Amino acid sequence: MIVGFLSVCALLSVLVTVGILAVLLEEAVHFFAAVPIWDFLTGTTWAPGGGSGAAGDYGVLPLLSGSLMIAAGALLVGLPLGLATAIYLSEYARPRVRAVVKPTLEVLAGVPTVVVGFFALNFITPTLLRPLFGEDRVFIFNAAAGAVAVGLMVIPLIASISEDAMRAVPQSLREAAFGMGASKRVVSLRVVVPAALSGIAASVIVGLSRAVGETMAVTIAAGNTPRLTTDFFASIQTLTAYIAQTVSGEAAAGTVRYQSLFAVGITLFAITLTMNLVSIRLVRRFRQAYQ
Repeated sequence: MIVGFLSVCALLSVLVTVGILAVLLEEAVHFFAAVPIWDFLTGTTWAPGGGSGAAGDYGVLPLLSGSLMIAAGALLVGLPLGLATAIYLSEYARPRVRAVVKPTLEVLAGVPTVVVGFFALNFITPTLLRPLFGEDRVFIFNAAAGAVAVGLMVIPLIASISEDAMRAVPQSLREAAFGMGASKRVVSLRVVVPAALSGIAASVIVGLSRAVGETMAVTIAAGNTPRLTTDFFASIQTLTAYIAQTVSGEAAAGTVRYQSLFAVGITLFAITLTMNLVSIRLVRRFRQAYQ
């Protein structure tokens, strides 16, 4: 009976995923009938309801580049801090310290994203970025603030998953390294981290997926200006931010702009699916089994 219940739960999750994909495809097909898929994937201007076309310009590259900038910046912030935190909790922290620090760190993952977005807008940009790089260069809404905000949000994910993977490494490997005269630092970086690499890689992919899919913090901190740029101090718009902006009621159902929501959703779905496939491949490649 329990096995049957678990099988039904697994099947239900698959059916929900298929249902989401079907809903996205239903409207996306109508969108791509009006906007060629090649123009959508290679266009450099995103101007719904305006631009050179009758229904607007729908080149997704500005939104895609904005999402990738946020994801890359978030990993630049979250990966070293999260990995360093995991190493400390796994190899250096005393049990009493770990029992306090890890739950406290995981509370950060539960902070509402809108709060993090306001923190980035009211603290990171005016207090950190503008004094360092100049008020004339740093926009009020900018990709750097959004990346830092999302980077703070992915730290608990990377730290928690990586720390679990490191603690799963057999103690015998550490003792063997210590027996050969290795220091604590060498054991941590040369033995434990490589042995837990599959778990660390999975944590990075999970953090990257969170960064790509983040909505409110990015919408508040980075702005809503679809722009194909590499300037982290300029206002940008991500895929998720466009969805959040458009579902507020500006687009009437059945219009090309409304249908573009589903095309953007399909794009996000494809990116997330690709990340999951890469994660599975990395975990299988670097997985180590211990007796």
